[in-house]
Amino acid sequence: MKERRKNLKTVKNIDNKVFALGGLCEVGKNMYCIMHGDEIVITDAGVTFPEDDLLGVDYVIPDYTFLKNNESKIKALFITHGHEDHIGGIPYLLQTVNIPYIYAPKQAVGLIKKKLIDREIKYNNLIAYTEETIVKFKNIKVEFFRTTHSIPDSHGICITTPNGIIVTTGDFKFDLTPIGPCANLYKMAEIGSRGVTLLLSDSTNALNSGFSMSESKVDEALQGIFLRHKGRIIIATFASNIYRLKHIVDTCKKNNRKIVTFGRSMENNIEISIEGGYISNKSIFIEPEEAKKYPNDKICILCTGTQGEPLAALSRIANGTHKQISLQDDDVVIFSSSTIPGNALSVSKTINKLYLRGVEVYTNTLLKDIHTSGHGSEEELKLMLRLINPKYFMPFHGEYRMLKRHADIGVLCGIPKENTFVLENGDVLSINKGVISKDDKIQAGDVYIDGNRIGEVSSAVMRDRKAMANDGIVVIISNIDMTNYKQLNKPNVITRGFVLVNDNQEIIQKIETISGNVINNVLKTKGGYTEIKSEIINKVINFVYEETGRKPIILPIIMDVKNTVKSA
Repeated sequence: MKERRKNLKTVKNIDNKVFALGGLCEVGKNMYCIMHGDEIVITDAGVTFPEDDLLGVDYVIPDYTFLKNNESKIKALFITHGHEDHIGGIPYLLQTVNIPYIYAPKQAVGLIKKKLIDREIKYNNLIAYTEETIVKFKNIKVEFFRTTHSIPDSHGICITTPNGIIVTTGDFKFDLTPIGPCANLYKMAEIGSRGVTLLLSDSTNALNSGFSMSESKVDEALQGIFLRHKGRIIIATFASNIYRLKHIVDTCKKNNRKIVTFGRSMENNIEISIEGGYISNKSIFIEPEEAKKYPNDKICILCTGTQGEPLAALSRIANGTHKQISLQDDDVVIFSSSTIPGNALSVSKTINKLYLRGVEVYTNTLLKDIHTSGHGSEEELKLMLRLINPKYFMPFHGEYRMLKRHADIGVLCGIPKENTFVLENGDVLSINKGVISKDDKIQAGDVYIDGNRIGEVSSAVMRDRKAMANDGIVVIISNIDMTNYKQLNKPNVITRGFVLVNDNQEIIQKIETISGNVINNVLKTKGGYTEIKSEIINKVINFVYEETGRKPIILPIIMDVKNTVKSA
């Protein structure tokens, strides 16, 4: 396999290569590459958030090894829109790989700049594009078409190569009564009339039948709640859903309410949206201290925490630990969001705590349309397929079941089944004169971000973290004299997360005895530190497992006291 990967680096000019470093068989971490000879263009550079078992990990990004190995071929990174799963990886990418230019729409440019400033990364080649922009390289031409999503300035990308036209939709829906501008169906159809070879299309909502609900319906539902309730209104929504924020602002203006914001991401997105002109009425926002001057029916609190995140503003409000907000009996809390898979339990806990504090809570139901997705459902996916009319189809951005369903939808829309590709990250499609076949596989996987460290958390580290979280740690400390091969004291055992020492003295004493015997036996044969530690781990872990059924981390600390004193 290594040899096959190596050969892929030197490609004949007649071939195109299309592959994903992230975004296939998962939701998030979007990163797609198109290569023609000595030119590579990249679309999107996202992150995903860790699953519960990735202890201590902040973000997950794609493995950039292939890009690093082919750095000289990279021409530019093109961003479809400004959501974290499409731009969140840019700071880490720039620290790893030289990216000559980044092209992004206006809203995304503002968000990217903020990220780079926060991380003190200087980058001077960030360029804002519009729907009229055309970027040309030696063999590749890149164009853009406007789509509708939950954030302004969302675009699909059309990439023309000598071997055919490749279209990537980015995230999209078709909303005929949107809060912002409509998608450019005319340009999509015009691109489709050219003869598109390959379509990569958003699969997030491929399992949902029909059409997604219009954002304007959410506007109507929120207006109804505002008219009925005379107390404070607290709204939790995704900070990145700029159109939702916009019509919350507009609804507050209609109802003569001032807005107080909580949550750093919320404040940053509103600031960038005001600067970009997507949200007006700057005067409607007030500081928390000012809110005390207004009656409850003149205040709306806008905050983060839709997924029950423990440190988010809404969770602290529900727990009664927020320093600036205490819930009142006439408060109304609105979850203008959907629950991300895996977060249902934490969201339910937050909602229960809110009810226990006596407030009314609105969530999205068939009777209360207070959220709609920014991703198209089945009928919208069909419409995109009909407009672009590709010869080949590769669903992207979705779990396997979503990709598979989207491929089936493609077949319903007239694409031969053998012309659809449900792939994994690292799988490569080869395009030669308009004919596509599956090719070799390149290196693609997950890289963990822990604080400011990129890729330093290996699978071995994660195994240790999981072991400590599940079974604890046992530390065995002993002083020895390596000059005379003597043990100077009885080993001392310290445990964390394993057992309570006071309640399990018999087990602790047995561990001390086993460790002491191991040290004496190894020293008699004039063995060294490595042998002592290895034998302690083997003997103790077997004993502990037999006694408790658990496998804690065993950490022997053996100190040569006399040699340490001499060297000091």
